[in-house]
Amino acid sequence: MNDARVNIPEWTVSELSSALKRSIEDNFGYVRVRGEISGFKGAHSSGHCYFALKDENARIEAVVWKGNFARMRFKPEEGMEVVATGRLTTYPGRSTYQIVIESLAPAGLGALMALLEERKKRLAAEGLFDPARKQLLPYLPRVIGVITSPTGAVIRDILHRLADRFPRRVLVWPVRVQGDGAAEEVAAAIRGFNALPADGPLPQPDLLIVARGGGSIEDLWAFNEEIVVRAAADSMIPLISAVGHETDNTLIDYAADQRAPTPTAAAEMAVPVRAELLSRVADTARRVLACWHRGQEARRTELRSAARALPSADMLLGLPRQRLDAAADRLPRALRANAQLHHTALSRIGARLTPQALRARIARDDERMLALARRLRRGMEVGRERRRERYLAVGARLSAGLRANAQAHAVRIARERDRLRSFAERATRATLTRIDRCDARVERAGQLLAALSYHGVLARGFALVRDGAGKPLHAAAGVSPGLKLDIEFNDGRVPAIATGGPASKPVSSASAASPRRRKRGGEGQGSLF
Repeated sequence: MNDARVNIPEWTVSELSSALKRSIEDNFGYVRVRGEISGFKGAHSSGHCYFALKDENARIEAVVWKGNFARMRFKPEEGMEVVATGRLTTYPGRSTYQIVIESLAPAGLGALMALLEERKKRLAAEGLFDPARKQLLPYLPRVIGVITSPTGAVIRDILHRLADRFPRRVLVWPVRVQGDGAAEEVAAAIRGFNALPADGPLPQPDLLIVARGGGSIEDLWAFNEEIVVRAAADSMIPLISAVGHETDNTLIDYAADQRAPTPTAAAEMAVPVRAELLSRVADTARRVLACWHRGQEARRTELRSAARALPSADMLLGLPRQRLDAAADRLPRALRANAQLHHTALSRIGARLTPQALRARIARDDERMLALARRLRRGMEVGRERRRERYLAVGARLSAGLRANAQAHAVRIARERDRLRSFAERATRATLTRIDRCDARVERAGQLLAALSYHGVLARGFALVRDGAGKPLHAAAGVSPGLKLDIEFNDGRVPAIATGGPASKPVSSASAASPRRRKRGGEGQGSLF
């Protein structure tokens, strides 16, 4: 029997642990385990989570890697009853078996409600639901921020209700309202609106509305997440929670400054009715004016009563004058006593001043001055040497820089000289072209001036008549007997004096009867004008 045990194969500890690991992983693989979370203390500094699943009779170690933990919709919490899905494996370092969890879910609706109730109590104990933390909603916000899904009917209901009651500017932050990552997006939207600068290109809202339609508790679970509740509680902007319908209840409702039963009701809470507001403003203005008149009349009455009860100037200044006289009487004695005290103190201090103390103090000061003088000489020598070295280095760099700068300037001057030569040639050509164009324009203008001048008309046998002031006469009605005239011909001017007034122009009966008609057909060619 002993010989048989001697023939048993020999294993190393690592080989035996590896064989057990392969056996467990091959026989079990993926499993679903239901149990209560025990020993959970949050994520490790590495991002992994370590805890145990237990029931009334057994316990199994569990681990959640960092990547899986970030993707989990339901995060593990101490005492939560869950259904875990993962791979069964071993940990050779401690000779234990464990489950590597990839997904985690509450064990039924009852567990989900228990988790919700436990989370509600814990957050309430921290004071996140305290009514003292809640802010008042602004009466008429300038900008309203809405956090919801951009594709649902919720945003259309809110915008339609705001347009009916009191149109306001609305900024929509699109988020997912259910599923993985929804809670993080909602929390990021709340914090993002709070982070907007008040005077930036995108203004910070005066009011936030977190809205979603109705659904089951699983659909609304994103608004029960701790990250969303804390973001709502930390919001410095007043926040209205409009998640679900009247009967739905989420934890963000307790952390928000106001809960609305529906998204439409949230829009009604956000702004007043414009017509009612105008009516109230008008009524308030009338009341304010009436109150102001009554107040002014009451103040006039009080002023007249107070004026009659005011004391005279002598009554007001009598007591201060008396106190001033008493203080003036005490001042000489006080000055003498103060001078005596200072003289006594000076005598006491002078008694302590002896020649030996002064000589010792002077000797110490001399030694100190000699030491400082030696240090100053050494410092000056070192400083001069360092400055000399620095000046030499700077001089070398300056010489090299000057040479390089001179070369660069020479190249630049040559380049600029070429450019200047090119510009001069272009300017010469442009100037000649411009002069030719101006000559042509002057020539055309002279021709046009000669064509339009009245001298051409005078050359055809006409004359220009002016009055004594040199103004041209355009009609015979402007000529009176004895008027001095100046008649200009093509070859000169002749003075004249009018001997009579204007005569009426004879009109022939044929021309007065009817105007001359234009010839038609072959009777002749008509005028072009």
